[in-house]
Amino acid sequence: MIEIITSDALAPLTHGFFTRKGGASSGIFQGLNCGPGSTDLSEAVAINRARVAAAMDVDPDNLQTVHQVHSPDVVTLTAPLDIRPRADAMVTATRGIALGILTADCQPVLFADPVAGVIGAAHAGWRGVKDGVLEATLDAMTALGASRAGITAVIGPCISQAAYEVGPEFVESFIDDDPDHARFFAGGAGDRALFDLPAYGLARLRAAGVGHAEWTRHCTYSDPDRFFSYRRTTHLAEADYGRLISVIRL
Repeated sequence: MIEIITSDALAPLTHGFFTRKGGASSGIFQGLNCGPGSTDLSEAVAINRARVAAAMDVDPDNLQTVHQVHSPDVVTLTAPLDIRPRADAMVTATRGIALGILTADCQPVLFADPVAGVIGAAHAGWRGVKDGVLEATLDAMTALGASRAGITAVIGPCISQAAYEVGPEFVESFIDDDPDHARFFAGGAGDRALFDLPAYGLARLRAAGVGHAEWTRHCTYSDPDRFFSYRRTTHLAEADYGRLISVIRL
């Protein structure tokens, strides 16, 4: 059975943060791997994405994803695209288009202004958030008629602070941007620190003026039965990893 995590804050819009349960993939990709960029069998990925589309009640061709490159770039969709553009966020005011984001520790962020009829979805790893992908998504939504105060943003399953160990250079790059960013780090072993990615994402969203922002509080690293994790795969020296999908549609 496919498992879908939803947020009351995004109701009544159709949306879901899909776990890895209920898919056709096997081996290290066991479950619902929706990443065409993985080395999984393309047939299995296609089946998985079709199951997601069915759960979202859209045609598989209307389940849109982008070629994610850890950028602040946003694509505005008025119709389904035949190719995946290089970007890390999408927005639309067109009914029937489902916006999908692939993750395996990074933040999937789903946005909605139900009154204006505008939605968005962003792939928000540390680099993308630092470079402004969340604010760029909000700008693209307001260009379609949304208001920042009317937008709800929900961060789905991602890596939690307890599992996100980083080096001193990483910390310094954030402190250089703003000394207040020290609050997103806790002490780790030796010279290492633990980075709170979802807290950083929430802070950026709230500072940008969204009406409501929350995290579902699911950690991808610590729950291998439900979530894929790039960092866990790296620690286990596995050859590749699956990609979770998070989707929203009008």
